Amino acid sequence: MTFWKEKSLSEMSNQEWESLCDGCSKCCLHKVEDIDTGNFYSTDVACTLLDTNSAQCSDYTDRHKIVPDCVSLSAKLAVTLEWLPDTCAYRLVGEKKDLPEWHYLKTNDRNSVHQANQSVRGKCVSEII
Repeated sequence: MTFWKEKSLSEMSNQEWESLCDGCSKCCLHKVEDIDTGNFYSTDVACTLLDTNSAQCSDYTDRHKIVPDCVSLSAKLAVTLEWLPDTCAYRLVGEKKDLPEWHYLKTNDRNSVHQANQSVRGKCVSEII
């Protein structure tokens, strides 16, 4: 089923919503904003909870307790946060676009994001707190 083509973000079940995340972890990188242009740039410094070898959150359930400024993505935020990557499934679906061919909902392979070189796995360092 291609629920992401048939439903808006706000219509999705929690399971469908969670399944949109491709596991790239680009959203877990610290960003900086150019004060003159308003453009956002990702750094190679990741949230302290990101396992940089697997590109997975080490405590997804309690991440907001440990990292209070961790963003809880919502349907509204998905279409308004300028720093979300262009490949982010939430952003794409919010803009009524299809998922990339490497997205695991199309490939049935969770590693396809890494094989397509679209994740931060092995490309970042963890912040020190």
